[in-house]
Amino acid sequence: MSWAAVARKDFDDAVQSRTIWALSGFFILLAIGLTYAYAEVPLLAGGEGTIGGLVFFLAGIVGTFVSVTALVLCYRSIAGEAELGSMKLLLSLPHSRSDVLLGKVIGRTGVLALPLSIGLGIGLAMGILMIGRGSVQPAIVFLLWTFVFALAYVSIIVGLSALTGSTTRAAALSIGFFLLFEFLWDVVPFVVLFVVSGFSIPTSQPDWYPLLGQLSPSDAYVSGLTALLPDVARGTGQPIPGSGVDAFYADPAVGIVILFAWLCIPLAIGYTAFSRSDL
Repeated sequence: MSWAAVARKDFDDAVQSRTIWALSGFFILLAIGLTYAYAEVPLLAGGEGTIGGLVFFLAGIVGTFVSVTALVLCYRSIAGEAELGSMKLLLSLPHSRSDVLLGKVIGRTGVLALPLSIGLGIGLAMGILMIGRGSVQPAIVFLLWTFVFALAYVSIIVGLSALTGSTTRAAALSIGFFLLFEFLWDVVPFVVLFVVSGFSIPTSQPDWYPLLGQLSPSDAYVSGLTALLPDVARGTGQPIPGSGVDAFYADPAVGIVILFAWLCIPLAIGYTAFSRSDL
């Protein structure tokens, strides 16, 4: 259980960050404010609010908070210690490099889970009391799936941090990833389609187009939530990825597979680079 010792120490160190708690405080207040607004303003709920509708209403802000906080929390996780030389000391203890990498992921996911638990816990509880309609099951599924999303995003940024021994390069990689997949990804599928259509505006979408749109971690998170709560999604008018496309990969459940791929693949690539690096 050497990784557990790394995780405990990393959690204790990371949880003291004032920036993290500033972001966390903002998220907690925002989650409470959005819940109150959804419950009290029929226009936001598209009519009569439900617990399921609140879940999908909050999912967008959760995606942004998790991605930004994971970036701030994790980009220095491996590169920072390598740059300062403390990684040599850490590895001189009975910890393997895989223990260090896994411990960093678990420890920093724990830090990120704290504000998520508080903010969403208070917001969802308040929503259940104020709305008072529908099952609480969507709220539970939403909370658990959000923790998986947080774990995946932490794995991505820790994996990127493990690729280099420079915090500057780690920051550049992390910010570049964030900009591409969180800000620009909505236009990337169209650009790809425009190119493969001979640099002309296409008149129809091919079957692979919805799949490309789900490749962003945040899009995979929302798509997976749609797959986990299909009746709720249909009842709230949530867009169903791949709707009308007759292909197995157009199913929103593919979002679940994609998110787990994001959890594993960047971490595996980062571990490969980290295990070969000369500290």
